[in-house]
Amino acid sequence: MRVLFIGDIVGRPGQDYVREVLPGLLRARRIDLVIANGENATNGRGINRLACEALYDAGVEIITLGNHTWDQKDTPALLEEDLRIVRPANFPEGTPGRGHTVCRVAGRPFLVINLMGRTFLSQLDCPFREVDRILGEHPDIRHILVDMHAETTSEKLAMGWHLDGRVSAVVGTHTHVPTSDERVLPNGTAYITDVGMVGPRNGILGMDRHRVIRKMRTQMPVKFEVASGARQFCAVEIELDDETGRATGIERIFLCETGE
Repeated sequence: MRVLFIGDIVGRPGQDYVREVLPGLLRARRIDLVIANGENATNGRGINRLACEALYDAGVEIITLGNHTWDQKDTPALLEEDLRIVRPANFPEGTPGRGHTVCRVAGRPFLVINLMGRTFLSQLDCPFREVDRILGEHPDIRHILVDMHAETTSEKLAMGWHLDGRVSAVVGTHTHVPTSDERVLPNGTAYITDVGMVGPRNGILGMDRHRVIRKMRTQMPVKFEVASGARQFCAVEIELDDETGRATGIERIFLCETGE
């Protein structure tokens, strides 16, 4: 079984690049499931219905979110209606939507879990205890991917080791900068600290670099906008054993356009 996980998709440029790149990848690599982090898909902050539909049309099947989950006004209703979107599971009880979903891939149940770290982000419920609880509810599912949306490498690494041998993959998102530490941990869990992003490569984390620099230099309020120009596509392909769900490999995918 082959799973493609696409890093944080930033704005319309990111959506468009997914639509251009993904069909070819699916033909070339025989992918069984496509998951993407879409928490920046609408104007760089959050996701709305139009962005979801654009990603589904491109071939994305499950969308995960993060700290910008609530930045679009129609997201709470969208999360209640669409089982293909999961927000961080460790939001407090009663929050709209769900933190995990189960789909079927090649005739087998596949569990997708979204978690959010707490260091330098919102002080949510404990992601370690929450993932333990979810896994306890699905003891018979062997194919499991966890999107750990977190700021620090240490918190992502901790989750990887915490779940080694218990899930198929732990992929890090949020920082938008791809790391080169992809590997299969000793007990069969594929891991990477950050997949990276899809969107303008000459901005700062996908946003217009001039505005970001002005904000940092002046400490005055500046409205950020998604950058334009050349784009990049970051993802990982994870190969899983059909029977056990253990990872047998993980490969980074990086595509980019040249120029400004």
